[in-house]
Amino acid sequence: MIFIVVKFTVKPDWTDRWIELTADFTASTRQEPGNLWFDWSRSVENLNEFVLLEAFQDDAAGTHVNSDHFALAMTTMPQALVKTPEIISEQIDAAGWNLMGEITVD
Repeated sequence: MIFIVVKFTVKPDWTDRWIELTADFTASTRQEPGNLWFDWSRSVENLNEFVLLEAFQDDAAGTHVNSDHFALAMTTMPQALVKTPEIISEQIDAAGWNLMGEITVD
């Protein structure tokens, strides 16, 4: 799978509107064939930082970055950002989430 983590630092006046700004992009991406997940989180230490966890089947990320909704997001999201997002994008040998070995919940 291709596992991607992206950190977005959002302008303070856009923080409350970020999820709304990215809602169509998120919904469209989740409908793509080969998308495994596309989940937003918000930092508890910096309320202006949002983290996107994405995963795609091996060949599906190319379709994602060439989609119309991706192109639109790349033109609409910058207005709300303080700086260029930071990314980690790696091909990993996994098919999905695994259970954490250090904690067991019965």
